Amino acid sequence: MMVNKNIFKKFILFFIIIFIWFVGSYFKLWNPFLIPPPTKVLDTFIILLKNGKLFHHFFISFIRIFSGFFIALSFSVPLAIIFGLFPKFFIYFKGVLEFLRHTPPLSLMPLIILWFGIGETSKIIIIILASFFPLFLNTFKGINSCDKKLIEVGQVFGLNKWEIFKKIIIPNAIPDILLGIKLAIGYSWRAIIGAEMIAASSGLGYLILDGQILSRIDIVVIGILSIGIFGSISDFIVEKVINKFLKRRGVDCFE
Repeated sequence: MMVNKNIFKKFILFFIIIFIWFVGSYFKLWNPFLIPPPTKVLDTFIILLKNGKLFHHFFISFIRIFSGFFIALSFSVPLAIIFGLFPKFFIYFKGVLEFLRHTPPLSLMPLIILWFGIGETSKIIIIILASFFPLFLNTFKGINSCDKKLIEVGQVFGLNKWEIFKKIIIPNAIPDILLGIKLAIGYSWRAIIGAEMIAASSGLGYLILDGQILSRIDIVVIGILSIGIFGSISDFIVEKVINKFLKRRGVDCFE
């Protein structure tokens, strides 16, 4: 019963916005060209579903996001582990990484297009840049935050450095790594939309830009809603997987 109440509270503001949208459109409180009525958006949504365009754009964006995400994952986590275990070595790279961390990936888009063209490579690079630091920083934090007393206990029991790393440090860092994965997927969704709006012929970002060029606000609204819905579904699935994994390990789950 409590779960149902929480779900209602989570979506009540969304329902209020839709209600205001219906009422305002019915009484023509605003220009229907700028804010199309929900019925028109729904009709366009059905058309895009039937002709397969919406699924096509979603699938393209999905492939780009997870290609870039898994490439970033394969680099960021091992690098964070190395820097966490050898902090003196990390000092030489800290300045460059801090500079890149504060540089929005989309600000590099003009350079990336000039260097790599407007094909898939440039879009995947944007995803890599967007998802790298949530993964790297959370993994680095997990490695560094390992309780020194646990390491000392491991040494007392005769564990070598590899066994301490495998049995103490990595298990301690897993919740932070999983949180980094959750955040990185969210950052990836945000970045790919901007990349597709700048240089693409497909994807949800392109769908929004195409709707703007054609003055089809209903298509723009569908693109925005699709991003929010698909992003929320991705986040929900990742969170459930993480919580299930952490419960097995007896670790508190993310709220």
